[in-house]
Amino acid sequence: MNRLRLRVAAYPLLPVLALVPLLAGCGDTGGLVSAGSTPTASGPVHLWPDRRGASVPPADPGGAPPEYVKGIPPVHDQDVHAVDPVALVQAELRAHPNTEVGADGMPAATAAAIRECAKDRDARADEDPEACPVQKPYYRDLTGNGKDELIVGIEFPDKMMSVRVYTADPDGRLNRIMATTETIISVELAGGDVILRVPSGNHGYELITAWSWDEKQRTMLPTREQIARVPGGPQAPGSRDPAPVPGRR
Repeated sequence: MNRLRLRVAAYPLLPVLALVPLLAGCGDTGGLVSAGSTPTASGPVHLWPDRRGASVPPADPGGAPPEYVKGIPPVHDQDVHAVDPVALVQAELRAHPNTEVGADGMPAATAAAIRECAKDRDARADEDPEACPVQKPYYRDLTGNGKDELIVGIEFPDKMMSVRVYTADPDGRLNRIMATTETIISVELAGGDVILRVPSGNHGYELITAWSWDEKQRTMLPTREQIARVPGGPQAPGSRDPAPVPGRR
């Protein structure tokens, strides 16, 4: 009789014991918890796979070919900091006079103003900053050779700007490796890239172009482009956030 009572009394304990692992799991913060079923991954689907696609010829690199600047003395130890940017642009004007289109293109009025810029840096200290279209230079190693390149901006009418980059070869000669003219919103440096923001042609959007050094072409090329929405609300000049740089190579 006692044995029967013990056996019967044990049955109600089974549901309670079954709850013990569940209750212990509720207080376990360090264990793995299932997030549910994982969705099946699906790759891109090629539509109309039997269709013969168009033949695409190789693209033009798009950048200006490298060009040595004539009329500038070689620099020592590839140090472009020693170069007067105004004298550099004036030398280019002498080498390409009356050129209004292409990498050396410049409005006649802008070229005339550059020719009138003070001939040395000390004299320009007292000059009206807006009198000379050649802007303050910037320096950054863009080619990865451990030496700075010289970045020059030339202000054109109607918010247009010519952005030019120069490097010095082992012999000290100045080599122009980038020259582009755009209606510029802003110019930024990100790593080894020159980032240009320009109006995209679509209301409310900008076109962001990253120019990068190309070892094969030995010049700077527009390697990545991105359309970005203009942040809402008016902004003061220079208050824009840095460009969201397209993914680096």
